[in-house]
Amino acid sequence: MKTWTKACCIAVITSAIAACSSSPTGRNQLILFSDAQMSQLGAQSFEQMKKEQKVSTDKAVNAYVQCVAKAITDHVPPQPEFSEWEVVVFDSDQVNAFALPGGKIGVYTGLLNVAVTPDQLATVIGHEVAHVLADHSNERLSQSQLANTGLQITNAALGGYQYRDVTMAALGVGVQYGVILPYGRTQESEADIVGLELMARSGFDPNQSVELWKNMAKASGGNQPPELLSTHPSHDTRISDLRAKTATLTKYDTFKPDCK
Repeated sequence: MKTWTKACCIAVITSAIAACSSSPTGRNQLILFSDAQMSQLGAQSFEQMKKEQKVSTDKAVNAYVQCVAKAITDHVPPQPEFSEWEVVVFDSDQVNAFALPGGKIGVYTGLLNVAVTPDQLATVIGHEVAHVLADHSNERLSQSQLANTGLQITNAALGGYQYRDVTMAALGVGVQYGVILPYGRTQESEADIVGLELMARSGFDPNQSVELWKNMAKASGGNQPPELLSTHPSHDTRISDLRAKTATLTKYDTFKPDCK
């Protein structure tokens, strides 16, 4: 092996080791990008989505989603790169929601046909915010770049068109752009746990998380692939895990948000 190749490999390995971090549940993570970089990516991607997708102008729906989201984010610790969470409701039949680094939350109106109560909507928003708090986007983008470019990516390249699809997918919004780079099962389960604690702390009923996923199972029409062929936990596994976690949650003496 040539000297420069050895040096490059050593540099990559050293950087990766130095970038090891821990998730909220104590799991080891590879984190290569700074909070500032990820917040910038999140903000850029969110602005792009607001231009390309229809934003709901329904005042009642917006007020309802904003109420639930604010109840959740009011219980999130202060973040180093932003002071406020921005929430946008997209007018779409997609049964989906997401949260991006930099404090950006998107909720699709189609989700409200499945998450039919404030507690169920809080389950989804808490889950998506948990992805941000656990640095899951950073982790996915770090793994992707380490595998594909050997850490030879700069701030300018991150924002460049050639990395748009990879970046959008890593942030959790790639499906809308024809790119599939989903969160893994471990990250999904971790977001379930952290999100459940967050919604309970915010005054919502964590038991409704089980009802939400029952609704999700019905909405999928039984078309979900077998668990071993999917990166997401199966509905049954998810429901079982949520029931077990709910049974161990601290009982928070918190005022229940009045979101209608």
